Amino acid sequence: MDFKESFEIGTAGLWAHKLRSFLTILGIIFGVAAVIAMLSIGEGAKQEALQQISQLGIQNILLKSKPITEGNDQKVIKSAGLSEADGWAIFRKNQLLEDFSPISKMKLKAVRGSERLDVNVVGTFANYPKLFNAQPNRGGFFTFQDESQKRPVCVLGSQVQRKLFYFQNPIGKEIKIGDVWFRVVGTFEPRLQGAGSLKGFSDVNRDIYIPFGTLRARFYRKPSEGQLDWLVARVRNPNQIQKAANLIFEELKSRHGRSDDFQIVVPEALVQQRQKTQRIFNIVMGAIAGISLLVGGIGIMNIMLASVMERTREVGIRRAVGATRRDILIQFLIEAIILSTVGGFLGIFLGYALTRLITFYASWRTIISPGSVLLAFGVSAAVGILFGIFPARKAAKMDPIESLRYE
Repeated sequence: MDFKESFEIGTAGLWAHKLRSFLTILGIIFGVAAVIAMLSIGEGAKQEALQQISQLGIQNILLKSKPITEGNDQKVIKSAGLSEADGWAIFRKNQLLEDFSPISKMKLKAVRGSERLDVNVVGTFANYPKLFNAQPNRGGFFTFQDESQKRPVCVLGSQVQRKLFYFQNPIGKEIKIGDVWFRVVGTFEPRLQGAGSLKGFSDVNRDIYIPFGTLRARFYRKPSEGQLDWLVARVRNPNQIQKAANLIFEELKSRHGRSDDFQIVVPEALVQQRQKTQRIFNIVMGAIAGISLLVGGIGIMNIMLASVMERTREVGIRRAVGATRRDILIQFLIEAIILSTVGGFLGIFLGYALTRLITFYASWRTIISPGSVLLAFGVSAAVGILFGIFPARKAAKMDPIESLRYE
């Protein structure tokens, strides 16, 4: 008996019990769909995290001011927190640095006509777009001349622009920030929140950017708040980022009287930490989803064992007319493989639908990679073979005479 005939007999056996066959493969369908959905969530989270952190600048070192508190610690009282002077000091003394920029934030109210909006006003240098790869999509960023002359110009984040100007072009128009009128010179396009894993960092979508000198000259910031929220330093060579961070740490500790009023954040280290966490997440979620496939495989073996018992007389007749043990083995193994592969294909479609539903209703980013589809389908096929071998071998080992006598 050739393979084609065994395939036709196996298919006919499954088709004769359509409902039972469908219920059997449900475990495989849900297992494959769960694997694809879980891995797509993990991959989406991984890519989003990498994109968010990359917007912080892989070559950047971020220095975060810690709150200045009054107390008995004289070292804390001695320090005024991070300042523009700190930035110039580490830039001039550290040859590994290529550039730097201060970031100072204030919560103010922006007004245009009847529209009022609470915003974060960010004072920074004109090199901000270069450091964070965030070029305006309309107009441009303010210049170092705007900075030196403390001009009242600003650049709007995408959400601020939409809420104040709707669909109008804001370039050249004026808005009132606090008690000062500013002219809009540029706007940013919508971007992922670049500091989703870094609390307190500026969000280019929701902020208004003005020259650092303008912020200091036009708005009052309490001494207890320090001069800066962040200080960003860019390293020439990414391979030397940790060395540069160590030199910056020692310089600032010396300037601040060894006080602990700042924190160093290296985006590259955040990437490595996120990747490690994501790998663990993928393994755990993949294992949980894989349990569904295991249950599906057990279901296939259970149904195949029942089928072998039901068709014992059929096996005896086939053996009597010349079928070999190998023919019987292949017939029942083909049935198990068909169940698992059909379940695998249907599971792929269900997994795709699940990822779309997750994205739509939960607003989670999902990415279906070819690797996750191949993995899920490959495991389902392997499950069919592994859990189909035992029933198939049991059918093949049946004694023809005993099988013919079976009622």
